[in-house]
Amino acid sequence: MSAHPTSGGAVEAGVLADLAAASRILAARGVVDGFGHVSMRHPHAPDRYLMARAIAPALVTPDDIVEYDLDSTPCAADAPKGFLERFIHGEILRARPDIHSVVHSHSPSVIPFGLTDVKMGAMFHNAAFLAQGVPVFDISERFGETDMLVCDCAKGVALAESLGDKDIALMRAHGSVACGPNLQVAVFRAVYTEVSARIQHWSHALAGGGPIAALSPAEGALADVPNQTAGLRAWDLWRSEIREQTGW
Repeated sequence: MSAHPTSGGAVEAGVLADLAAASRILAARGVVDGFGHVSMRHPHAPDRYLMARAIAPALVTPDDIVEYDLDSTPCAADAPKGFLERFIHGEILRARPDIHSVVHSHSPSVIPFGLTDVKMGAMFHNAAFLAQGVPVFDISERFGETDMLVCDCAKGVALAESLGDKDIALMRAHGSVACGPNLQVAVFRAVYTEVSARIQHWSHALAGGGPIAALSPAEGALADVPNQTAGLRAWDLWRSEIREQTGW
């Protein structure tokens, strides 16, 4: 394998702008802060993906986007420094051809569900994708005591295996990943995973140990269908806000 794989080809300026905007949207919605990242599969080469250089999400511009192969090796010899955990994206995209975008975040309401025995549920219809189950990836089970970072291909493979056929996976004492068939859906799911987690915390407090009437798997499957298209309404709103701020 060459040190720098070949590029999948030029990417339209509007696509790069949307990917940069996705980082800023996630920051504005409280899903990421100084840390976290979002990727998308190259629109013309399924064995390549695009992600910003190592920079705070709220600062990403289209010029910061870097192309990688699925080993998470940059395609350009002069590529800027990338995220240490870019292997999350490469290995999930390798394992799941149906996934075209991945968000990794440390959103605070979500993290407790990876630390406790309480299962994350779908608290309302916008979070319907959670009703199919949310696996927890515990890096220590395979790698012992680590710095908790998915910083190489082997750890990325283990995370992808834990995700399985689900859309969301928690990472014990770390964060989560949210995946989608396109960039817009992945961002929608990352945002509403955090929102649903907050609602679940409040619901547990109100229930006082009683049951919570979350969506069933069947209800989740049904509700997720309209979300795939209706969710674009939220994307259009969020994207317009970034366009007004940046001009792109």
